[in-house]
Amino acid sequence: MPVNAPTAAHAAVPAPVLDRNGAEVLLDTLIALGVDTVFGYPGGAVLPLYDALYAEPRIRHVLVRHEQAAMHAAEGYARSTGRPGVVFVTSGPGMANTTTGLLDALCDSIPVLCVSGQVATGAIGTDAFQECDAVGISRPVTKWNAQVRRSEDIADLAAKALRLTRAGRPGPVLLDFPKDLQIARVPPEHAAAAPEPEAAAEPLAPVTEAALKRAAALIARARRPVFYGGGGLINSGIDACHAFRSLVQATGAPCTLTLMGLGAYPAGDAQFLGMLGMHGTLQANLAMHHADLIICVGARFDDRITGRLSDFCPHADKIHLDIDPASIDKVVRADVALVGDCYPLLRALHKELGQYPLESGRLDEWWQRIAVWQARDCLKFPPSDDTILPQDLMRRIDRLLAGRDAIVSTDVGQHQMWAAQYIGIDRPNRWLTSGGAGTMGYGLPAAIGAQIAHPDKPVVCVSGDASVLMNIQELATAAQHRAPVKLILCNNGHMGMVRQWQELIHEGRYSHSYNASIPDFVALAGAFGWGAARVEHPRDLDAALAACMAHDGPYFLDVAVVPLQNCFPMMPAGYGHQQVMLSEDTWYVEE
Repeated sequence: MPVNAPTAAHAAVPAPVLDRNGAEVLLDTLIALGVDTVFGYPGGAVLPLYDALYAEPRIRHVLVRHEQAAMHAAEGYARSTGRPGVVFVTSGPGMANTTTGLLDALCDSIPVLCVSGQVATGAIGTDAFQECDAVGISRPVTKWNAQVRRSEDIADLAAKALRLTRAGRPGPVLLDFPKDLQIARVPPEHAAAAPEPEAAAEPLAPVTEAALKRAAALIARARRPVFYGGGGLINSGIDACHAFRSLVQATGAPCTLTLMGLGAYPAGDAQFLGMLGMHGTLQANLAMHHADLIICVGARFDDRITGRLSDFCPHADKIHLDIDPASIDKVVRADVALVGDCYPLLRALHKELGQYPLESGRLDEWWQRIAVWQARDCLKFPPSDDTILPQDLMRRIDRLLAGRDAIVSTDVGQHQMWAAQYIGIDRPNRWLTSGGAGTMGYGLPAAIGAQIAHPDKPVVCVSGDASVLMNIQELATAAQHRAPVKLILCNNGHMGMVRQWQELIHEGRYSHSYNASIPDFVALAGAFGWGAARVEHPRDLDAALAACMAHDGPYFLDVAVVPLQNCFPMMPAGYGHQQVMLSEDTWYVEE
């Protein structure tokens, strides 16, 4: 039985069908819409909602130890399932603690509903205990928010809020729920949300048909095309990823992915060039620079991808498919824009491309050029017999996870980039990371959320010694809820990426980026009920990783890696794709 499951004494009491209070109506609405798991932390202003949860066996509640972690756990749940994550928190600091998670979900388009308790409606505006302007605070970090003002609106607002997390470009939504309305009786005629009319499939608009024809013609005549996919493919669903793969393979063109797009195209496929951008592969970045056509699907041309805009893909036409019209022409002008869900657009584009016979061998010269860049083996690193290199750690994790269909989460920093470079992700919804906001402390709670959603899958969190301390208290959450997360710590004793930038950009002025060997992570993890070990020598690493994965509960493996290793390749901020650092003293530069 789940740790938080109701006991037989109160689970057996049937809930009344009529005369429901506001909290019960909200739960009924969420359940009717498919919600079965909530992450949260109780407090005074949300206690009626938690009281309703006490007698509700249809929802599993996962008690976290911090509200920010509740958001990240819900993100991990959402990203790994494709379903919205749901969070319950109290007012004041409870709600305020969610803002980092809301920002993270907004930046990465993750569907999450946060229900925040609020002081009673009569006390709003009086600076009551733990009152805060939840709607005002959350407005910049949500796609929509609202405060319940009448008991008659609870069901409809809850349904709308949950629906909006997935509508259009996914993202976070906040619903502020005053305490008096949680206990108010709801008239039976308002106890259920009005049914949504079933949307009929609309034919493609004439402007879209015309754009598809232009896009297909550009693809057919391109001699140096590159497909560039992003997190929008993952959000659109597994069918969209399959359609993307089918189109890429039909054209024979190379493919690259953003950090958030990893898994949308199989890493092991011969047409995959690796990740794009600041720490992307040499071949991916140079292919973008020399391309004559870029087909961007579900990505938004962020600065970590484009580098210096004046040098971005200077010879290429650009086709941009995105569900968010605001993303079109926002950073890079599109020659052909296709606005809508990736899946139907990709299918339609593939069908339209069938009208154009693709000339055999038309991309041979392009692939020969790419092969020269691939031969540089930009991810190669010199072996070490007496110290553990972080690159070697990631490569061994990749070998360990081969064939296991594992879900991998990361925190933010050097370890995140090394994981993206060396751990091959072949399927969507298996890669959880913080891209747009770059939130340290994301990895552990996100892994817990994914593990709750997939109890039988291996879930591995790759973290750093600075990042993991941001939400270290969530070790208790995993232990309480028996989530067998495996946390592999890439421990270099520094804020690794901060130190790297200080070395390379700030002339070695290492200002407050050294962490020392604090704390003793093995003792700390053990205090939380985790299995734990530390490994310091390469000869012991494989056995330690195997023991970590074989443990039947949560396990913390502290891996001591070389402290001052830098992450390459690197396209420094303000540079173009044709200007790539391969090491501290080696650049690859083309005109």
